[in-house]
Amino acid sequence: MAREEFEKLYEACYMKVFSYVMTLAGDRSLAEEVTQEAFFRACAKQDSFRGGSDEVTWVCAIARNLFLDERRRQARHTAVPEDLPDAAGSIEKLIADKDSSFRIHLALHALEEPFREVFELRIFGELSFREVGQIFGKTENWARVTYHRARLKLQERMEIQ
Repeated sequence: MAREEFEKLYEACYMKVFSYVMTLAGDRSLAEEVTQEAFFRACAKQDSFRGGSDEVTWVCAIARNLFLDERRRQARHTAVPEDLPDAAGSIEKLIADKDSSFRIHLALHALEEPFREVFELRIFGELSFREVGQIFGKTENWARVTYHRARLKLQERMEIQ
């Protein structure tokens, strides 16, 4: 990939990668830092890109790994609050309500990987199951099953029937 091609990739994909990292981090400055580092590493290792996936997916995978490394370094754990609402309906409908949305984000933050990230990519990142599967190096069906299990786990935590 020539410098001009990489600059085009950066200009075309920066917001997609940044939005993806923002869904992971929830912190603008961390998302910006991870996104910049992901593009830096992609540029440095552009010869290792085999073309087996979309370039955006490749950079997102790099960003995901960088974010997870940073998260491990920080080693923070957040407990699920006990006062989560007892609501009826689907998780997607509750996201529209700000208070419920905040509580869902708290429960989602405590959800183990890869369930949390798959749910965030699908709902907040608005990625297709195929794209989610590519980011993880898995199949589209794996992404569907993992998303479904994440929804069930969230519903359990939110005490939704």
